Amino acid sequence: MAAKPLRVLLVDDEPDIVSVLKQGLKLNGFVVDGFTDPGKALEQFRPDYYDCIVSDIKMPNLSGFQLCRKIRERDPQVRIYLLTAFDIYAKEAETIFPSLGLKSFIKKPIRYQELAEILKQKS
Repeated sequence: MAAKPLRVLLVDDEPDIVSVLKQGLKLNGFVVDGFTDPGKALEQFRPDYYDCIVSDIKMPNLSGFQLCRKIRERDPQVRIYLLTAFDIYAKEAETIFPSLGLKSFIKKPIRYQELAEILKQKS
């Protein structure tokens, strides 16, 4: 029996990044909803629907950290990955933001093949 495809909520304020990563993840068997507006992504979010969230950190109106906090209030189990162009180390982030339950920080730029491999890992 085939495994259920992973459902991903992808959020980045740069349309080109959303487009490329969304199409690439779809080619790798993921079901992806992509948004350039974090507020609209939050409106779309439903608990127990998405397997993971991939969000940029630096976005206008609602940062990736703020988005994660709001998502965590609705679904404490969903895996969350943050995209950043800045060098941030996961251990430091866990110390600063322990309540977010982040899975990892992903350095931009990233190829969709690399992102797909990260998301396929369950641990």
